[in-house]
Amino acid sequence: MFWAYAIFSQNFDKVYVGHTNDISRRIGEHNGLTGFKYWTTRYKPWVLFYLKSFESRALAMSEEKWLKSGRGRKMLRELLDQGVESAHGG
Repeated sequence: MFWAYAIFSQNFDKVYVGHTNDISRRIGEHNGLTGFKYWTTRYKPWVLFYLKSFESRALAMSEEKWLKSGRGRKMLRELLDQGVESAHGG
């Protein structure tokens, strides 16, 4: 199982979009819980607000690419503006 996801840093009003096969591990990495330094650790805490599962990495990567497009970013921003704390897809 692979996941496309979006996380939000309220303190810095930033959105990060990615894909992974282990969402719990990846959110921990973004929040600096692993000891590794990632670009995202400086903007923690991050909150997951969009998550969609896929059967293949290629499909998750395709969703990630769409989320990073103009229409995808607009959709994510609308979710945030509506106060949606989490949107889960199947």
